[in-house]
Amino acid sequence: MILLKSRRRTRYEIYIDILDAVRRRGAMTITRISYSAQLPVDRTKHIVDFLISKGLLRGEDVGGRRIYILTDRGGAFLEALKTVRKFIG
Repeated sequence: MILLKSRRRTRYEIYIDILDAVRRRGAMTITRISYSAQLPVDRTKHIVDFLISKGLLRGEDVGGRRIYILTDRGGAFLEALKTVRKFIG
């Protein structure tokens, strides 16, 4: 039997997961983001609020639902994080 070590993700890896999910799938609800990033909804909401405060995501109300969209700044930040991860990892 092979045991796999689980490794905690860094804050920046979680940011990459969230921003990349929104980039790939377009506008998403908080529930969809949490599924994609494999995080609980309450923790996802906290992180998404942080990303909004930094101008990396924006929220809009559409049809009575709150959706989140990647900003241009968020796309640039995502690419920068991926570049750094490539050099480090």
